[in-house]
Amino acid sequence: MDDPRDDVRSAAADADSSAAPAKAPRPADEVGAPYRVLARKYRPARFEDLIGQEAMVRTLSNAFALGRVHQAYLLTGVRGVGKTTTARILARAFNFEREAKDGFPAVSRPTIELDPPGVHCQAIMESRHVDVVEMDAASHTGVDDVREIIEGARYSPVMARFKVYIIDEVHMLSKSAFNALLKTLEEPPDHVKFLFATTEVEKVPVTVRSRCQRFDLRRVEPGALAAHLASICASENVFAEEEALAVLARAAEGSVRDALSLLDQAIAHGGGEPGGVEVSAESVRAMLGIADRGRVVDLFEDVMGGRIAPALASLKALYDDGADPAAIVLELAEFTHLVTRIKIVPSAAEDASVTPVERRRGVELAQALSMAVLTRAWQLLSKGLAEVRESPRPLAAADMALVRLAYAADLPTPEETLRRLGSGAAPPRPAPARDAGPSEGARAQGSALAAQASPARPIVAPPAPASAPDDAPRLARFEEVVALAAARRDIQLKLALERDVRLVRFEEGSIEFAPGPDASPQLAQTLMRRLQEWTGRRWIVAVSSEEGSATLKERADAQAAREMEGVMADPAVRRALELFPGAEITVRPKEEREPPAASGAGAMEDDIGFPDEIDGEPDF
Repeated sequence: MDDPRDDVRSAAADADSSAAPAKAPRPADEVGAPYRVLARKYRPARFEDLIGQEAMVRTLSNAFALGRVHQAYLLTGVRGVGKTTTARILARAFNFEREAKDGFPAVSRPTIELDPPGVHCQAIMESRHVDVVEMDAASHTGVDDVREIIEGARYSPVMARFKVYIIDEVHMLSKSAFNALLKTLEEPPDHVKFLFATTEVEKVPVTVRSRCQRFDLRRVEPGALAAHLASICASENVFAEEEALAVLARAAEGSVRDALSLLDQAIAHGGGEPGGVEVSAESVRAMLGIADRGRVVDLFEDVMGGRIAPALASLKALYDDGADPAAIVLELAEFTHLVTRIKIVPSAAEDASVTPVERRRGVELAQALSMAVLTRAWQLLSKGLAEVRESPRPLAAADMALVRLAYAADLPTPEETLRRLGSGAAPPRPAPARDAGPSEGARAQGSALAAQASPARPIVAPPAPASAPDDAPRLARFEEVVALAAARRDIQLKLALERDVRLVRFEEGSIEFAPGPDASPQLAQTLMRRLQEWTGRRWIVAVSSEEGSATLKERADAQAAREMEGVMADPAVRRALELFPGAEITVRPKEEREPPAASGAGAMEDDIGFPDEIDGEPDF
């Protein structure tokens, strides 16, 4: 059997002999050999090569050192964080075997110290070892595929110490396939190990998860990812700007494979000469369709300062330069998040993925903007981002999102609104956004830049209404409010108060009620405005979440029902209904039952007036 160390030595010798050229040779760059993408060429082969997964590496190191190696491992995480690669490294660790040679001691037990490579390492990493079976569950989903694994697990390994089954995207197995695997997974033969990888661990049955030792591979932080890209650029003899690598790391969203694929694309896009600037921040932004971070910060300052016309012009300029409107809004949201983090944790500005421009200006904005303004900006940008992505006209949708944000910068905070309502002053109307110059800014509650804003203008509350006249009505009960609405001939409001108001509390100057199911959303505002007009006093009308008492109409209906029950209990009424089938009994209010005053001396109390007589003449 060929010694894998010979391949390692020959590769090192080739690297030393080719030190003269400007670029180091690639392992697959031989004559006639296809190009290997960076994601495959720099795939980790040892636990030390994994980045961002220190917790998992430490746990596995201790487990191997103590001899507590589990029978099944479940690796989960987003795409490109090293699930399949970790499974192959674990397969190497299970079956590591090395003879004593060249000063290295012999190894015949599972270990995570895999350098230099052992007898089976090369074949396992190239997925061609007979005892390490890799199965793609996306294309082998049925119970028959699992049955083959169960049958094969009965036999001892051919060459290695363990027979290892690596099942990628294991969540795509069918329910029957999972059930067929349970018994073997719980009590496998001593020579069998299972390694599962999945991006959607919640789709894996809990009966399978409980039989495995689970590791959640984390997203790689942008700073660590940018440093990893820098080391690869050094190995590839490619000069890359620091800002360009930071942009690539952010665009990868924690995925190492995505970052390497983007770096491959950026090198091809740059197309520079060996030793020249091949990966610049400008070329990366053009390739990804994103905006310059410095210009994004300028746009953010214009919007938060209420300078909407320059902001829209900047957005159009970024769009003309190739930036996607959704990417611009996303960059604004990310910068808002950065400023918020710096305001809470000032050390966040020292993150490796933060550019110098973002660091300097982010600190300034964190000191100038209040937390309420930043959180409101984040909410508006998040909603605007969804609208831009779904809109058939993304630029127009982005324009409207910035307009909303610029005008919202002048809105008072909830605390200011509550304080003004409590003091009896009406909340100020937001001033329209202004196209201010460098010396002007937005309102003083934090929506303007401290370095550019002019002194805050005092907020003048509208004058309180004049004191009520002496003849103004005094309302001591809610029924008097309804009567006042009737006297003022506001019949619509009167009916709404009777039908839709479930009173919770009432005192002069304050009404709190629970609206009925059919109540108008503007009922409270309308009632407050009418009472201030009719009484000359300020009234506070609030909507309560409490249940409240019955409405006036419900009480009147209940009273009428009780009176009807009393009438129906009268024997004379029951006899009348028996004599006149189909007749209906009507109970009139008491005031309508009072007899009219006598108009003449001969008038009789028993006179009966018929409603179908007009001016004494019968209507027939």
